[in-house]
Amino acid sequence: MPEIFVAKVSQFPDGERRIVAHAGCEIGVFHWQGKFFAYENRCLHQGGPACEGVIMHKVEDVIAADRTWQGQKFASEEVHFVCPWHGYEYDLRTGECAANRRLKLKSFEVKRRGEDVYVIAG
Repeated sequence: MPEIFVAKVSQFPDGERRIVAHAGCEIGVFHWQGKFFAYENRCLHQGGPACEGVIMHKVEDVIAADRTWQGQKFASEEVHFVCPWHGYEYDLRTGECAANRRLKLKSFEVKRRGEDVYVIAG
């Protein structure tokens, strides 16, 4: 399977992403908390550039013991990226659609060889 060069680790800061192209397919590669994740840059909704939107922590409702809504907060662990076309959110670590976990973006393996980061297209 072809290996597509993404970036040198020193030029790919944590919290950023890169979009690479291979054989007519765009792949979004994320560097998050020292790990790399890669997904096809094609939203499951209407084919928008899913990997190019804002990266943000999941928004959670805060519910009191009496079941009343207390507001919202950002989750400490779960991070999403949001398709800029229509707001579909995807879990950065799994590629799952936040609204329906049965839907998932196509993922790609990411390899690190020394300072070089590659995505395995296939």
